Amino acid sequence: MGLAWEQDAASWPMSEASRFIEADGLRWHVQVYGQGPVALLLHGTAASSHSWRDFGPILAQRYTVVAPDLPGHGFTAPAPRSLQTLGGAGAGIHALLNELGLAPQIAIGHSIGAGVLARMSLDERVDLRALVSLNGAFLPFRGLAGQIFPTTARLLTHNPLVPWWLAFRARSRPFMAEVLRRTGSRLDDRGVELYQRLATDPGHVAAALGMMARTHDDLYLLMEELPRLKPPLLLFVGAGDRTVPPVQAERVRLRLPSARLCVLPELGHLAHEERPGELVQRVEATIEEAAPNSRGDVTPR
Repeated sequence: MGLAWEQDAASWPMSEASRFIEADGLRWHVQVYGQGPVALLLHGTAASSHSWRDFGPILAQRYTVVAPDLPGHGFTAPAPRSLQTLGGAGAGIHALLNELGLAPQIAIGHSIGAGVLARMSLDERVDLRALVSLNGAFLPFRGLAGQIFPTTARLLTHNPLVPWWLAFRARSRPFMAEVLRRTGSRLDDRGVELYQRLATDPGHVAAALGMMARTHDDLYLLMEELPRLKPPLLLFVGAGDRTVPPVQAERVRLRLPSARLCVLPELGHLAHEERPGELVQRVEATIEEAAPNSRGDVTPR
C-alpha cells in the first residue's frame, strides 16, 4: 500500500485547497486557504497537513492558512537527509513560502513542527509576531532513552525493510488505534483512519524515522539558542500528553522566561485534533494578548 494523490485526493481532508509546488529541489504538497494575515501551520513527525483538518478551517475565518506536508511526509516528495533536520526543513519551507509569495505573521507548530518554526525564527527565515507551540518538541529524549533512541532510529532508517514492516503492521486498525491512544489523545474513527493511511505508506514511515533520528541532536543546540528567540513564544500543553512530557514546557520557560504557558486539562499530544474549536479560540485570544497587531494587513513576499 502507499499514498498516491490520484487515488487519495477525493477523500483527503481539504484537498480542494491543495497545491503542489517545486521549491528547494523538492515537490511540496501544501494547502492554502482562508483570508487575512498569513498563519503558517506545521504538523509533527509522522503526521501531515491532515492533522489541521478541523483546526485550520476555523482559523481560516480570520487568517490565510498555509499548511505544508513536511519533507517526505504525506504527499510531499521523499527528501534528502539534509532536509530531515530542523535547519534543513526550515530552509525548505522558507523556499516554499518564497515560491508562494507569502510571509507568515504568526506560526503554529505541533510537536517537532514547533521546533522547526523556532529554528526558522532563530535563522531569520521568518519574521513572526507570535510563535505558538502545541505540545512542542524542544528537548531531546533524556536518560537512557536519549542514548539509545537516536542510534536505534538511525539504524532503522538504514534498513530498507523496517519501514515496510512497520507499514504492514499499521494495516491492523486495532494496532493503529493503540498507537494513537498511547499519545494520550482520543481520536474519532476518521482520525484513526487518516493516520492509518499515512502509516501504511513505507515512504512516509521512512521519512518519519529519518526526521526523528536527525533532529535529536539539533534540539540540544535549539535549547542553547532559545533565549535569542524574538517573537513571543506561546506554549500550549496537553496535561495528558504521553509523547512530549508536559514538564518539557517548564524547562523551556527556564531558558525563556518570557514564554507564556497554557495547560490544556484532559487533552493529550493531539490536542488540536481532539478539541479544535476550543483550541483555536484559546490560541487566538492568547495571540491577541501577546501580539495585538498580529491581525494587520497581509504581507506579500
